Amino acid sequence: MQASRPFLVHGQWKSGELSASVVDPFTGKLVAQVAQATESDVEQAIASAFSAAATMGQLPGHARYDMLQQIAALLYRRREEFAQSITAEAGKPITDAKREVSRAIQTFTVAAEEARRIPGEVVPLDWTPGSDTHLGLLRRFPIGPILGITPFNFPLNLVAHKVAPALASGNPILIKPAPQTPLTALLLGEIALEAGVPPGGLNVVPCDNFLAERMVVDPRFKLLSFTGSASVGWTLKAKCGKKKVTLELGGNAGVVIEPDADLELVAQRCAVGGFGYAGQTCISVQRVFVHHAVADVFTTKLLRHVARLKMGDPADETTSIGPLIDQAAAQRVESWIGEAVADGARVLLGGKRMGSLVEATVLANVKPDMKVSCKEVFGPVVTVTSYRQLSEAVALLNQSDYGLQAGIFTQDINKIFYAFRHVEVGALLANEIPTFRADHMPYGGVKDSGLGREGVRAAMEDMTEPRMLIMNLRDPHHVPEKSV
Repeated sequence: MQASRPFLVHGQWKSGELSASVVDPFTGKLVAQVAQATESDVEQAIASAFSAAATMGQLPGHARYDMLQQIAALLYRRREEFAQSITAEAGKPITDAKREVSRAIQTFTVAAEEARRIPGEVVPLDWTPGSDTHLGLLRRFPIGPILGITPFNFPLNLVAHKVAPALASGNPILIKPAPQTPLTALLLGEIALEAGVPPGGLNVVPCDNFLAERMVVDPRFKLLSFTGSASVGWTLKAKCGKKKVTLELGGNAGVVIEPDADLELVAQRCAVGGFGYAGQTCISVQRVFVHHAVADVFTTKLLRHVARLKMGDPADETTSIGPLIDQAAAQRVESWIGEAVADGARVLLGGKRMGSLVEATVLANVKPDMKVSCKEVFGPVVTVTSYRQLSEAVALLNQSDYGLQAGIFTQDINKIFYAFRHVEVGALLANEIPTFRADHMPYGGVKDSGLGREGVRAAMEDMTEPRMLIMNLRDPHHVPEKSV
């Protein structure tokens, strides 16, 4: 019997009687057994984070900088091991897995720099008579223990986007990784220990959903940072009570293509953005709105680029489209395609499922109320719809419960700013697909796509509290009047 991979609590590796299997999404073979925390383990982990808050909060900027730089350096040294882990447990094509590791290194490097420049402010208070000698100083202080719940699709970098800003701002953090992909988070725990993160500064605790909910409602956590599905995220927020909450949830990203766009570039970028990692990213290109004057030309180019994408073994360097995370996810995507076709949609390419693999699928004649349009497919499916006026395209794009990111391709700056004013998203990308993300930029959405922003500095603002020092600075030469 394979020994269970232990989890990390207060600087120690713990094993227990309970374990869960991690399965390769492509082969279906067992990758590892991972120990699962019990109720007492979870209590110990919460207490560990709570007790570590004072130590973490007292770390000077240079110590946090050195610690985060060391994590980045160790990640770089073990980058191949991390990439292999991501591919094995998430089914992510190895080229994408290597790119994710590089991004995580960047995330920790940025966090190291931000650790040394947490901003403050001088606030003048002499605005009214009688406050002439008063001056305010504003500084940000660590909020305290943070609970991070992370998804399967970026098992390293989305963990990094919670761990790095937490450590940079002087907070302990407990990570509850996705059940499908705990191994990479546990590897990060190894690196954190080697880099000198104090005991309790980072705990990595795989557990069931019942115990995760227990942590969500525990008042010792001052912030819940959740990345995952909209339904789960908003449900957890409702249970959080007084604690701060940041949510990075789903999306069904749209792209608007005007007649003056570089159609070859757009087609190539949409193929990459729609089908990379089998569409399992929340900013994957899902809905394409193309002006009727160029719709046929663009669609032909898109189909040509998509047909070139190789589907299969994610361990193969030439594979672009690997498996979905499990067969249930693939069956759901297959059923949504089938429902759309039954309701009048037309399959231009793909549409078939083989186990956990789903072919790259392009659909036309899609109605706004079809699941492949109004919901998040989270699979290799792109819809193409023509329009006649830019305002019509913007209205169609906004006809969604989600609002994470969107793209517009045009050479007309006026059209770009029209879209910027009217598209309901957290970010609009001009002449770029919405799948683009820089790890230091504020990232998040509106409507059902979430609450708050990630990106290292933006996350650090949520992980710190502003505190004012108000000083009455009297003239040292002033002689107070003697009391009678």
